[in-house]
Amino acid sequence: MRSRFLTLLILLVGLWGQGAGGQGISLGALQGGPGGQPQGVIVRTNLRLLGLENLCLLVGCRVVEKLDGTLGELFLVEPPLGLDPNTFAVLLRLLSGILDAEVDQLLSLLPPISLTAAIPPGLTDSTPVNYYGSIVWDGYADQPAAELIHLPEAQSTFHVTGAGVVADIDTGVDPNHPALSGVLLPGYDFTRNRSGGSEMADLTQPVDMDCNPCQAADVNQSTAAMLDQSTAAMLDGTAYAAFGHGTMVAGVIHLVAPTARIMPLKAFYANGTGNLSDILRAIYYAVRNNASVINMSFDLRVNSYELSHAINYSAGHNVINVASAGNDGKQEMVYPAGLANVMGVASTNDFGQRSNFSNYGDQIVWVAAPGEGIITTYPFGTYAAGWGTSFSAPFVAGTGALLVNLEPHCDQEQAAAAVSHAQWIGPGMGNGLLNIDSSLSASDRD
Repeated sequence: MRSRFLTLLILLVGLWGQGAGGQGISLGALQGGPGGQPQGVIVRTNLRLLGLENLCLLVGCRVVEKLDGTLGELFLVEPPLGLDPNTFAVLLRLLSGILDAEVDQLLSLLPPISLTAAIPPGLTDSTPVNYYGSIVWDGYADQPAAELIHLPEAQSTFHVTGAGVVADIDTGVDPNHPALSGVLLPGYDFTRNRSGGSEMADLTQPVDMDCNPCQAADVNQSTAAMLDQSTAAMLDGTAYAAFGHGTMVAGVIHLVAPTARIMPLKAFYANGTGNLSDILRAIYYAVRNNASVINMSFDLRVNSYELSHAINYSAGHNVINVASAGNDGKQEMVYPAGLANVMGVASTNDFGQRSNFSNYGDQIVWVAAPGEGIITTYPFGTYAAGWGTSFSAPFVAGTGALLVNLEPHCDQEQAAAAVSHAQWIGPGMGNGLLNIDSSLSASDRD
């Protein structure tokens, strides 16, 4: 240990003088201000917090925060001033007591989709209806996507409407939306390190909440949401490109499992960027706070040992993990969809055919679900139509909550086996199109 530490110290001293000017690291940058490249190193150690802090006192690094809660093995560390994080990670791995070190990654929500489709007819149907205790638009409750996956008959036949907690790692949720407020848990905002998973905190300008009526939003992941003329200017541009994404994803979960509780875990900013370190914090937080399902409507193309470790930890605690397969329209490897213990979800249109934008390949796709023109909740108490595998994944996450309703001890393996009873729709689409009725039937027989 001593000889390795001396080697590290010599290397650090030699490297500190290289490019120190302009490479200083602030806590704000480490915690990933919108668009900022994170510069921290994710460190797994058996030294515990005190041991790691003592190491940092010697070499000039700083322990920023614990990433795995009470486990106390995973930390975000700021490298010594001026030292490249990649170099620092390599050097750390030479030391006894350091089990792993990887540079934090900047993630972006799924890439833009070129949208030419017409607005779904149901998006103009604002007739209020009672949907398992909440008042929602009829166009939301009675949409083609729900029929395609046999949702109404599954809810009716098996008398299940969702149980347990579905954690949604995303941009947050509008906590005052009438459809969602009754089932939302407080959640947590990892972008600000405070309780509450509201994405409304991202709005820095006053909002006209008295638009009469607010217009439904027709959005995808590349355009700003346009509610009405009073909000259009505020939401225009890249700073708000992903605003509403989390509320939309939560709305799909609620459509499938309307009595399941939803835990918003805000790990992404309104511009769609987020740090891997915050994703890891959110996963461990979800497990620690009794989540039954975790929905992850995002992807990254560079594998992460710690992401895989967190997912395996989650599955080991009977949590069902679901992720979107990505929107590049390619057969490519993405994570977390491609990891073991995750159900990756591709997108189809309302005819059960693969969406042109959807990634495919059995390595990342376990099942497919509708992802075009999905009518769902949007901030300010209104509704939007969404395109993307972001909106396919929560159909499967909601199904997980129905399976938990049917069998309270349902775990990742059991849920994946049940969901595999799908309608085959072609190569590269995993087990096929989600059929919730078949999934519940298979679970009920086991």
